[in-house]
Amino acid sequence: MSNEKSPFIVEGKLADNERLKRESNNLRGTIEQDLKDDLTGGFTADNFQLIRFHGMYQQDDRDIRAERGKQKLEPLHNVMLRARLPGGVMTPEQWLVIDKFAEEHTMYGSIRLTTRQTFQFHGVLKPHIKLMHQTLNKTGIDSIATAGDVNRNVLCTSNPIQSQLHAEAYEWAKKISEHLLPKTRAYAEIWLDGEKVETTEKPVEPILGDNYLPRKFKTTVVIPPQNDVDLHANDLNFVAIAEDGKLVGFNVLVGGGLAMTHGDKSTYPRKATDFGFIPLENTLDVAAAVVTTQRDWGNRVNRKNAKTKYTLERVGADNFKAEVEKRAGVSFAESRPYEFTTRGDSFGWVEGIDGNYHLTLFIENGRILDFPGRPLKTGCAEIAKIHKGDFRLTANQNLIIAGVPADQKAAIEKIARDHKLIEDDTSNQKLDSMACVSLPTCPLAMAEAERYLPEAVGRMEGLLASHGVADDSIIFRITGCPNGCGRAMLAEIGLVGKGPGKYNLHLGGNREGTRIPKMYQENISEDEIFSELDTLIGRWAKERESGEAFGDFVIRAGVIAPVVDSARDFYE
Repeated sequence: MSNEKSPFIVEGKLADNERLKRESNNLRGTIEQDLKDDLTGGFTADNFQLIRFHGMYQQDDRDIRAERGKQKLEPLHNVMLRARLPGGVMTPEQWLVIDKFAEEHTMYGSIRLTTRQTFQFHGVLKPHIKLMHQTLNKTGIDSIATAGDVNRNVLCTSNPIQSQLHAEAYEWAKKISEHLLPKTRAYAEIWLDGEKVETTEKPVEPILGDNYLPRKFKTTVVIPPQNDVDLHANDLNFVAIAEDGKLVGFNVLVGGGLAMTHGDKSTYPRKATDFGFIPLENTLDVAAAVVTTQRDWGNRVNRKNAKTKYTLERVGADNFKAEVEKRAGVSFAESRPYEFTTRGDSFGWVEGIDGNYHLTLFIENGRILDFPGRPLKTGCAEIAKIHKGDFRLTANQNLIIAGVPADQKAAIEKIARDHKLIEDDTSNQKLDSMACVSLPTCPLAMAEAERYLPEAVGRMEGLLASHGVADDSIIFRITGCPNGCGRAMLAEIGLVGKGPGKYNLHLGGNREGTRIPKMYQENISEDEIFSELDTLIGRWAKERESGEAFGDFVIRAGVIAPVVDSARDFYE
């Protein structure tokens, strides 16, 4: 952290995570020693938290936790790994390596595509953890800084049509990711048997600082008119501005975030603030300046108020912006005009401007596994064996088979259809619905999300059909807790888990992802939710204006008030 004392630094007893990071020897801790301890399947003391900086969360199967307790056994500890994959782009060869590891060395055998535009392995037992990292490394993938108090996987709009613009934006996503990565060699030393290098150089972490960031930090590169990365869910966003199809710079938006804490009104979702336009050559300096300002000014006393969004609210967006300009040595110009018209993925085939074709496959919940009658995992592997382009993971948990020449389309489509990766009867509502992982693996889960989504979507489809709008859809998302992984706080209808079978019902987001929904009913059952939605969807079907989306209707009709300023009116 900067030695210069700022009036914007929060004074008080530091959160224990600050001690943990300070004493971690730049994220090494005693992880290596823990790996050799076969008396437990988990990681102990500080290492439980430190492995997050290496891209892993310790979990256990909560479905069998109680039964193992009765047998005097510890929980079935395992880790979830989240890969670092800027922009979500990988090769078919990498996919096959991932597919094989999931099959042979995870408890569930699946690949999970995430809302962070990457993949996760779930259920990796301790003896296989090091092999996992080394297997990924050999194919050019790592999991550095995909969790913990650092800048995490950098998202980039998956635009397969504007090929040249996407290529430029994607390169910037990779550059930003590399620029903001931790510089410690802890990852290489522990997981890749890297040589231990003793150094007296300071600081080890010139951008992140040796105590790293006060809280997690998320960054995106967005290509209008598609907001598929939900920019307002992120701390730092670079909105691509193009002239004649060529990238010339970015509008920079800072301070978005969706997480909150039940019962704590000092926490709330917040949209990002527009700072203005910068030319391309200032991109990395501005990224570093935003991160270092949050590093130095962020709240290290109360982790619930440590995210960038709260720093902007506390110090003032203008003060934060001025500090970024000072540190980067730039002045933001007035933002260039842009518009979002969609944020979902375009399913099926589209032709890019380069003449190649791109097939977007809907993956319910992002879960790639061979289900009964739907061998999705095998199908993806079969495509990877013949595909010569790349795979793109979307921030909506779907998969794009990108860069397909015309003469290969038929073969790839046949594989996809044979393995139920394409199903013509998939409803628009299903395509516009999403959930986080939640139970049984997430330790924070309060209610079901991924496992409940198919049933919930079925009920939504039934309501739409009963009111004569079966071909329409509503942006519908479920999260098992208030931490925001399923991005329910940017949905037209968002369910936030409160307890087993109970959710807070939020209404009033919009289809473009630029408005936060407000709580309509608190802690209600699934049946109560759908009873309310039956009435509201019925009204929407009868009373809406031409082309009016559900989220816009409930606000215009006075069902719910719009969230204009989250810090002031989210809970009113």
